[in-house]
Amino acid sequence: MSSPQVDLSQLALERSSSAPPSGRARRRKWISRYAVPGGILLGFVGLLAAALGARMLPATPVTVLPVIVTRGEVQAAGTPLFQAAGWIEPRPTAISVAALAPGVIEELLVVEGEQVQAEQPIARLIDIDARQALRQTEAALDIRQGELRRAEAELEAARLRLKHPLHLDVQVADAKSLLARAESELAKLPFLIQSAEARLEYAEQNLEGKQAARSAISGRILQQAESEQRAIQAELDELQQREPRLRRETAALQAKVEALEQQRELLIEESRQVQEAIAKVESATALREEARLEVEMAELMLERTTIRAPIAGRILRLVAAPGTRVMGLEHTAGQSSSTVVEMYDPQRLQVRADVRLEDVPLVRQGQRVEIETPSSAEKIQGRVLQATSTANIQKNTLEVKVELLDPPAAVRPDMLVAATFLAPESERSPDEQTPRESIFIPERFVQTGASGATVWVVGASDVAEQRSITVGQAKRGELIEVRSGLTVTDKLIASGLEQLTPGERLVVTGEDPTVGGNG
Repeated sequence: MSSPQVDLSQLALERSSSAPPSGRARRRKWISRYAVPGGILLGFVGLLAAALGARMLPATPVTVLPVIVTRGEVQAAGTPLFQAAGWIEPRPTAISVAALAPGVIEELLVVEGEQVQAEQPIARLIDIDARQALRQTEAALDIRQGELRRAEAELEAARLRLKHPLHLDVQVADAKSLLARAESELAKLPFLIQSAEARLEYAEQNLEGKQAARSAISGRILQQAESEQRAIQAELDELQQREPRLRRETAALQAKVEALEQQRELLIEESRQVQEAIAKVESATALREEARLEVEMAELMLERTTIRAPIAGRILRLVAAPGTRVMGLEHTAGQSSSTVVEMYDPQRLQVRADVRLEDVPLVRQGQRVEIETPSSAEKIQGRVLQATSTANIQKNTLEVKVELLDPPAAVRPDMLVAATFLAPESERSPDEQTPRESIFIPERFVQTGASGATVWVVGASDVAEQRSITVGQAKRGELIEVRSGLTVTDKLIASGLEQLTPGERLVVTGEDPTVGGNG
């Protein structure tokens, strides 16, 4: 069997110059003309976006706080360390002397700067309303006192009735008298019946005799005999019917006597009256005491129209003036709506000194301070109470409270002073007095976790950075020493710490106004 013949000429390609370009040639031309330049352009755009992408993302606003750097050395105790300006104020604060009763101020009895004694009158309110209220409550007390005396009289009468129930004895005697009368009538009833029967028998015989002699007597005499016989018969019938009634009446009177005797023995109603009288006395006593309390309250309100000094001290300033209305202790009273004057204790004064932040690490609680003021020829001794949480951004200072020890009489609040902080006692020897730089930060910014102590700082390119630090033992109030991990140029992030993430872009809005946290 022979195979079929294949014509290979059918597979030949035509390569003449007039043939159209193939599909592969067209694809190569499109790649070289469009795809390659487009890819280059997209790569450049990607590099540019990678370089500027971080700056185009939204930034988190935060406030910052620079680290506090101090360069110090150990000095002999009592030598000056630094000086700070400040002003005098009452310790811990001025005392607001308030009106405890509402009203209108009639007159002020003190002036600013005056020395007053405890309980000395400072001002008076118009008291006519308080006096009228006192008279009204006194009248109400008299009424309640009369009601109490009446209730006590009722109680005494009830107790006498309970102890001597004469009214029950009278009732028992009356009942027994009626019973005796009924029994007497019942006892003589048979005799009355016998008498009536005898008279009836005589009347019947008399009537029969007259009837027999009717022809010999008049009719009127016969009628009279018949009438007498019928009257005696009716009387006899009535006597015969009276016995059951008398027996029932006797039984009822006997029961009444027994009930009255039992009532006389138990005295239930009299005991109730005594208890009711006791309750009335107790109620009247309570009402009398309530009226007495109202009188005492009215007397107190009248007494409070005279405003007195709570302590011995000096008047700082007058807050209210005559004619001013004060609210007293009313629940609708606003803040300081009842303050009349402010005063202070001249022996309890303090200085609020503005200490530079670089000097804050040198401040110790109890540290000696010398106070100078033009009003005193001698230096005033003081000691550090504590550092406050109030910092001044413009002056770059922190307020420190200094207690004045035995202040002179010429010193007044609001006077400007210069406070010289003296070196405290030191345990180091003079040979160890070498200067060194120390970095301090507020302890509240330190976070402690499994990896140790960390703080958030503003890193390069203004991004959030959580940095590990080594904390030292030295403390300056609310500040703590940092041995390593921070530099003098680092800035701590002070706000929004809970939502921060490492690498987050930040924008600094300003410096935090507090140092050392609340305290």
